[in-house]
Amino acid sequence: MMLAVEEGILIETGFVQRVRAAVTTGALVGWLRSFKPVRPRYRPIEFARGGIGAFAGIVVASVLVRVFGLGPVGLPFIVAPIGASAVLVFAAPASPLAQPWAVFGGNTVSALVGILAARLFDDTMVAAAVAVGCAILAMMLLNCLHPPGGACALFAAVGAGAVREQGIAFAFWPVAMNTAVLLMVAMIVNNATGRQYPHVPIVAPAGPSALDRPPTQRIGVQTDDIEAAMRRLNQGLDVMPADVVALVREAEQHAINRRLGNLKVGTIMARDVETVHPEDSLFRARLLMNRHHLKAIPVVSADRHVLGIVSITDLFNLDVAELADVRSVMSSPVITVRDDSPVADIIRLMTDRGLRHIPVLDDDDHLAGIVTRAELIAVLHQALLDGSDGGEG
Repeated sequence: MMLAVEEGILIETGFVQRVRAAVTTGALVGWLRSFKPVRPRYRPIEFARGGIGAFAGIVVASVLVRVFGLGPVGLPFIVAPIGASAVLVFAAPASPLAQPWAVFGGNTVSALVGILAARLFDDTMVAAAVAVGCAILAMMLLNCLHPPGGACALFAAVGAGAVREQGIAFAFWPVAMNTAVLLMVAMIVNNATGRQYPHVPIVAPAGPSALDRPPTQRIGVQTDDIEAAMRRLNQGLDVMPADVVALVREAEQHAINRRLGNLKVGTIMARDVETVHPEDSLFRARLLMNRHHLKAIPVVSADRHVLGIVSITDLFNLDVAELADVRSVMSSPVITVRDDSPVADIIRLMTDRGLRHIPVLDDDDHLAGIVTRAELIAVLHQALLDGSDGGEG
């Protein structure tokens, strides 16, 4: 007996006392807390995209199939797994499991597998187990793994009489049609709300040399490193290596910004900027460059909107007439930054794009200044000095 009664008092045995002590220990509490996932930091637009997008997708997919009504009486106009697909394509559209081929192929192929399993096995329990197991294998082999596909296989294997009567066609109507319509709505909603779908991993911009990767991509974590780490972990992580690299790059950018004390571009830019207009002659542009020892001059409109930039290469290495206008040789459009942008932003632009001069705009999109490599080198030099002082202190 674990409990005993003595003089009307409930006495706990040693075993019960040990169990009670275990329940109150921090180890058990910590273990129980591990069941709760870390809450993602959803933005308001993501709440709207998930709720409104799923609502629109389910409504359109249901109405379309219901209106045409192809199939026997009692055939569902929408299948339950489509709701699970909606969660992925609207709330986690960057997941490899939520990409169009995974969604469409996973649901359709799995429904086919479920129908075949129901025909091969009379026992519903056996048919259901075979359907889900084989559907997972088929999705993995066809590179269309999609969790709701398992539900499609199960639904088809144990479906009502109308599903069995529809036969192989059930995989295409309503399953494939429901899925295709959901995907079309997902593409519209995601892209209209600023989320690229289908999701394509971020590709780093080309460097100055066609044979080299951008300088910031030659050091640090590479895509091959992520793939090797995923193989060593052997966890089958459902994440794209290129996305992990992009996340690491952004983290590095954030770390640089923090290291520079959140320094803004407006703090280091040169404010007294010589400019030319598109209709000015090349003679005037050359004169300004010689007089002020400049390597580039922004080309602006009358209200100081940046239209382009003309460099010393444009003026002295090209065979153009002195009286030709600046418009004929300027580079346009030109990459610009805001004066409240972090300095870390221009580091990547200058290193990866090979830029030497970046015009800076104010809140009204007017030219406010310019940043050259000289300013950038001065900032990095100061950061190194501060780091050395901090290390010695």
